[in-house]
Amino acid sequence: MKMNNRQSRVFTSAKWFGIAAALLSVLPTAGAARLPEFSWDTVPRYMHVRKVTEFTPKELKYLASFPLITFEKTTGSKQFGSTEAGSIEAAKAVKQLNPKSKILYYRNIIVHYGTYAANKELDSIDGTFLVNAQGEDKLVRKQVPAYDLTNPKIQSWWLDNAKEVCSSPYIDGVFVDGNIKVLEDMYLKRDVGVEKKAAVKKSYNKMMKALPETIGADKLVLANIIRARFDDSGLTYLNYFDGSYLEAFEHNVGGVSRVDYMVKGLAAMQTAAKNGKIIAFTLGMGADKADSSGIDEARGKINSIDAVKARFDYALGLFLVCAEKHSYFLPHDGYGVDKNKSKFWMKDIPEFGYRLGAPSGPAKKKGYVYTRNFKHAKVWVDLESEKAKIVWDDAP
Repeated sequence: MKMNNRQSRVFTSAKWFGIAAALLSVLPTAGAARLPEFSWDTVPRYMHVRKVTEFTPKELKYLASFPLITFEKTTGSKQFGSTEAGSIEAAKAVKQLNPKSKILYYRNIIVHYGTYAANKELDSIDGTFLVNAQGEDKLVRKQVPAYDLTNPKIQSWWLDNAKEVCSSPYIDGVFVDGNIKVLEDMYLKRDVGVEKKAAVKKSYNKMMKALPETIGADKLVLANIIRARFDDSGLTYLNYFDGSYLEAFEHNVGGVSRVDYMVKGLAAMQTAAKNGKIIAFTLGMGADKADSSGIDEARGKINSIDAVKARFDYALGLFLVCAEKHSYFLPHDGYGVDKNKSKFWMKDIPEFGYRLGAPSGPAKKKGYVYTRNFKHAKVWVDLESEKAKIVWDDAP
């Protein structure tokens, strides 16, 4: 049977997706002792945040309520002199309130940020950054350098820094960002050439394979890795990691419609979650969709919870149709909270206090509509209309 181009792409995607899912199902997942706490009692939640100064006592008390936290780039860097020191101090403060919170140190695998103490070591390394034909090295958004991962000294420098910070008793692992920039074939290829891009990708695989052993078997590795843009949605790469953070979930690429792109992404999320991988699902709030694919998926100012109620329900519905044990949810309006006037990240959202209970089974799908029942809630999500309805037993 002869297939047209669209059918061929779908066939290829389905083929690789099936292979990746099969591989994922037989590989070991994170040991129970090092996994974050999890309960179906209420919506399981994740926190991803950065603040250049120390957190206030009120903020620390709030942070300590989360089972899984990533302290992002710049955390504590202004107050404590570096991201490394700031992240450790923030983690220590949270652990004093809740020793069971699992806290991850943020590290971008390719994008260079200036708030790390380890950057001083780069002065003694030649060939630190990728360069284009004109010798320019600010290739990421034409503003920031990208590490040349083919350089063995850069590989060691990056891994050693992760190892050093993870040696702290307050840090439970690493959050690896920037994976998509390395793995997306077109990204930077025009700047560095086909061969160099392929070599960077090969070096990345080498580093990620070495990372768990480098930082220690008792540490977690979470990555920003599941993306429907890949043939297998990134599930094969997920074999390097204990789980995946998810962002840009609605931002379709490659000529695929938004709803079909999301169906594929949801399927990948379900597959990973069912196979014991940690899922940290995030979605930007706010009514303005213009910035939904920008940094942190910030979507504009949030004046009140009521103003984003429909968006919140939709995001929570997407999460719940996929959630399994060790899946966690974060609605947000950006991760930098230094000048976050809306304080959405600390808002008391009633749904987070409602009883949820375990799911009665997997979600059911009919067209672009998903439904799923939990002990104390019923979920309905329509991808086409971007609407969801959640019926809670505890709702007033």
